[in-house]
Amino acid sequence: MKAMAYASYGGVDKLEQLALPRPKVGPGSVLIRVKAAGVNPVDWKVMGGYLDQIMDVTFPVIPGWDVAGVVEAVGFDTPEFKVGDEVYAYGRRDSVHFGSFAEYMVLPAATVARKPASLSWEEAAALPLAGGTAQRTLDALQLKAGQTLLIHNGSGGVGQAAIQLAVARGLRVLATGSQKNHKTLAALGAEPVTYGAGLVGRVVDLSPEGVDGVADFHGDALDSTLAVLKEAGAHASIADGSVTGHGGHFIWVRPDGKELGRLGALVDDGTLKVNVVSTYPMQEAAAAFGESMAGHAGGKIVLTEFTS
Repeated sequence: MKAMAYASYGGVDKLEQLALPRPKVGPGSVLIRVKAAGVNPVDWKVMGGYLDQIMDVTFPVIPGWDVAGVVEAVGFDTPEFKVGDEVYAYGRRDSVHFGSFAEYMVLPAATVARKPASLSWEEAAALPLAGGTAQRTLDALQLKAGQTLLIHNGSGGVGQAAIQLAVARGLRVLATGSQKNHKTLAALGAEPVTYGAGLVGRVVDLSPEGVDGVADFHGDALDSTLAVLKEAGAHASIADGSVTGHGGHFIWVRPDGKELGRLGALVDDGTLKVNVVSTYPMQEAAAAFGESMAGHAGGKIVLTEFTS
């Protein structure tokens, strides 16, 4: 099969198109013919060795944890799916080797869910990691309707999903972002706040008594989080593990088909929308990584099928 892969850690120049064996389909697994693969910052961070201390790696590595596609084959004892089913998944494995930047990907059935009917392939591939992370973060914070949530980096993929999910739960949402993304944040239901110097003062102006919860989707935000959080407030981060030493939650979303099903239901009932801003054919994965690394996409980047 065709795959984008790298044979050693490094930058985008390490990515190359290779011909690799199609993965085998074990018991309880499904083989997915990839229609689209989501691009996330963790993909190029892993390529740079980000998880080398905690996850085994086998080179060459096919990056990509988000996938949407069609079931090509099922392993023994896999009654959940049949050939031809349209599915999507957050496909992180316990080791780094097989990913979604390829023609085929094999995953345990328990991590896979049926694709929401209302989503395109590209939108479906953009949802699992970002949406699952947002959902898990809000579940951890346990805020109640009427309470106020501050989101650091509301304009990223996780932040945009979290705003929508939080608004649906009846929360008042303050979300940081650059001035050019304020219209997007407001359209999602948040009150935009410019990030950077003076952030604490701007948040206090909007919520003088402090906020009930903080979701950090950026990192390097602990000081401002603690400065505006109420004494009994809850906070979580996906980028700063030190929050656990200050009563916070460090979020690392798990592959879970049932949780993905929850997200899919929210998509199909109109609660949650997916914002895809760029698509690239699979062989242009390096260019997609470059856009992601620039950090100003304002939405999700997705790879589509190989065109050559």
